[in-house]
Amino acid sequence: MAYLRRTVDGELDELLVDLPAISLDGAKGVGKTATASQRASTTIALDDARQRQLLQADPGRLDRSAPPVLIDEWQRLPEVWDLVRRSVDAGASPGRYLLTGSATPRSAAPTHSDAGRIAQIRMRPLALAERGLHPPSVSLAELLSGTHPRVDGHSPLGLPDYTEEILASGFPGIRPLPGRARRAALDGYLAKIVTHDFPEQGYPVRRPDALRAWLSAYAAATATAAGYAAILDAATPGDGDKPAKTTSFAYRDILTQLWLLDPLPGWIPSRSPFTRLQQAPKHHLADPALAARLLGATCDSLLGGQDTTPAIVRDGTLLGALFESLTALSVRVGAQASEARVHHLRTRNGDHEVDLIVERADHRVVALEVKLAASVEDRDVAHLHWLARQLGTDLLDAVVVTTGEHAYRRNDGIAVVPLALLGP
Repeated sequence: MAYLRRTVDGELDELLVDLPAISLDGAKGVGKTATASQRASTTIALDDARQRQLLQADPGRLDRSAPPVLIDEWQRLPEVWDLVRRSVDAGASPGRYLLTGSATPRSAAPTHSDAGRIAQIRMRPLALAERGLHPPSVSLAELLSGTHPRVDGHSPLGLPDYTEEILASGFPGIRPLPGRARRAALDGYLAKIVTHDFPEQGYPVRRPDALRAWLSAYAAATATAAGYAAILDAATPGDGDKPAKTTSFAYRDILTQLWLLDPLPGWIPSRSPFTRLQQAPKHHLADPALAARLLGATCDSLLGGQDTTPAIVRDGTLLGALFESLTALSVRVGAQASEARVHHLRTRNGDHEVDLIVERADHRVVALEVKLAASVEDRDVAHLHWLARQLGTDLLDAVVVTTGEHAYRRNDGIAVVPLALLGP
């Protein structure tokens, strides 16, 4: 199967010219090994016990191998991080090492020594623009440029197509499968988290059903800032023998180490008039398909507005939350390529909220609202106008992301962009 070029490929192409070592981090199945392999002359796969033993017996093999050297699943032998760091200190040439990792090691001690010598890049599941559905016509990088670029284009995707893309997943090895096989693959992915990944992180799961229930409750909290106490309550309704809060926090921490939780932090601006903003993150799993599968969602149930999720308070439908999660995934992939960070904004009393704030290094921002609809009305842009009044020239652009057909600018200057047309 031909390699599908990713947005992160451009980042790697740029950075490997100058940096001797890069670590590509992300959940299992996002395509790290395939992407890194495009550049590797030597591959050392540390999920293979024999290759681990060889490297432990002969660490000098790293320096003798033909570059670029791909060290795959480096967390299986954490001391390899320090071996690479020492090689960098000794003058390793640019582009010598690529490390891939699908978990933070149980003990981070080997990575404490000048870890900055190895640049770390996050790799996420396929953004919508990377899936080859339709060429995007609106660039997030251009929106971030502050030039107020022209916005146009026509999308052939409608609401059923977006719903199918949520369920199809952004895992390259899963999305091409037919429906039943895809569902089985997602089930297997989730089961392996409980039976294999947690124990490998040093946390054997004594109550697999409790972890699965917690994951389902977290999935139900997608695109909300529900507290962890509320998630725990939703996971154990009517259960007098609830797991301790420390257990819930352990679930959160291990899943974060596995790159499976991808919470969106609240925005804390450094130079704005805001004084009372909510700092709690919005919850997102690495891929909205995982959330949909945990909740048993189907195309018919999502499009029909059926919601059998645990009792998490949210505005709107489950489909709306999952569409926001797909949008957040896609925007984060593009923002990273532009060296920007993504947050959400919500005032503490909840009277103002903006779904996505993309912030440049100079703290100027592009604001995006996500709307599960084909058309945009004046009331849908009220929070963006409020934000413009607060930020002035620090607001570079404002966008409403939709499921509609056309990209254009409204008379008030706000861009309306179907998600399928938004690219990096």
